[in-house]
Amino acid sequence: MSEHSNLETSAPTATQPNAGVFGLSLSAAERITHMLSGEPEGSFFRVAVLGGGCSGFQYDFSIDQKRNDDDIVFTAHGVDVVVDDMSIELIDHAELDYVQDLMGSYFAVTNPNATASCGCGTSFSV
Repeated sequence: MSEHSNLETSAPTATQPNAGVFGLSLSAAERITHMLSGEPEGSFFRVAVLGGGCSGFQYDFSIDQKRNDDDIVFTAHGVDVVVDDMSIELIDHAELDYVQDLMGSYFAVTNPNATASCGCGTSFSV
């Protein structure tokens, strides 16, 4: 976890029992809410893990409008985040934060499953 004053977290709830856990900081929830405010009704924030990047896997963040059968919805701070079943295996018990510092503003994932990550923070290995 980063050391931001707005890192307060709430216990996430998932749409499927035993689906894993994916956390969301208050800062990330506020940013996602802002991003979705200009999107069509029914839009949501998706977190996925893709093959590639400097370290083998990379995080992918997007706004989507179509849910898939294997999607798991995590709700924290009144915000839904959708993660597919394959991705949750790699980011189980991770937390999404929104960071604003001298380097810029960006989403950052604290992932206890990652054994290594690259300097850019968007790529990791397990």
